[in-house]
Amino acid sequence: MTRFSYHVSQEQFSPADLLDFVGQAEEAGFDAAFTSDHFHPWSESQGQSGFTWSWLGAAMARTRRLDFGAISVPGGWRYNPAVLAQAVATLGQMFPGRIPWIALGSGQFLNEHVTGEGWPDKGARNARLREGAEVMRALLAGESVTHRGLVTVADARLWSRPAVPTRLMGAATSAATAEWLGGWADGLLTVSPDPEELRRVVDAFRDGGGEGKPIQLKIDLCWAETEAEALREAHEGWRFNALGGGVNWDIRLPEDFEAATRFVRPEDMRRTVLVASDPSRLAELIAARAAMGFETVDLHHVGRDQRAFIEMAGTRLLPALGAGVPVHA
Repeated sequence: MTRFSYHVSQEQFSPADLLDFVGQAEEAGFDAAFTSDHFHPWSESQGQSGFTWSWLGAAMARTRRLDFGAISVPGGWRYNPAVLAQAVATLGQMFPGRIPWIALGSGQFLNEHVTGEGWPDKGARNARLREGAEVMRALLAGESVTHRGLVTVADARLWSRPAVPTRLMGAATSAATAEWLGGWADGLLTVSPDPEELRRVVDAFRDGGGEGKPIQLKIDLCWAETEAEALREAHEGWRFNALGGGVNWDIRLPEDFEAATRFVRPEDMRRTVLVASDPSRLAELIAARAAMGFETVDLHHVGRDQRAFIEMAGTRLLPALGAGVPVHA
């Protein structure tokens, strides 16, 4: 059966508020929580960006039942893969079984440029992702690692590790990347509101060697008492992530995202965000996507009133989904 996670948007809310939200999400009946890992927010108006790995320790101590996942970049800019592996292993050792997977991606200039290194093309970033992931996998398995390539690790070994290593999923928004990930990642994380595009990405992952591996979906949505209000909030809070064609990965600063999205209209948000005022309709849209075989579906309410959304999810949305969404293609 598909599990549903609450999305922890580090860019939109303060770390302290997010601790309160995740506690409320646990009480509401969410199965898990999934967090972003940014250095900068997408825009100045979002205005937050806490350190994910500190926050995760506090959130896992605050809650008792939720599993946690995160998405990060092991390519050697902000995080050398050995340091990222140590962060993951420490959480896994302190909270056994509660960080079953993290997703790894090739990065975003917005966050990774802060170390002052150059920003290579997508092919080179993918190569660094693959190297970093293999370093992490070896370290999490207890091996001593020296690796000198696009990323460098010398005589590294993790001394505090969980009994069961965290799975290293791959993040993809295109069929080409998903197919490449299928051969080596432990699973797939993807995001799209378009069922046809989701099917292409999932099929590519399976065709590339991912058959039988778990797949996870992040859904951006916006709920409010009226559809007009939901559409307005989606535009105000999440238009900065509405650019297509890979542009998101190469923009450098929050103010540049503000400028790049100045012509995005509220009605354009329907291409990237599920917008609804009726929880029953929202549940139908989510269930149709979950039924493609996703093990976990992450629900990211992009609006400001997280407490109202979580309350609604606990009383109406999750019960509507709780009849069960079979995990099969």
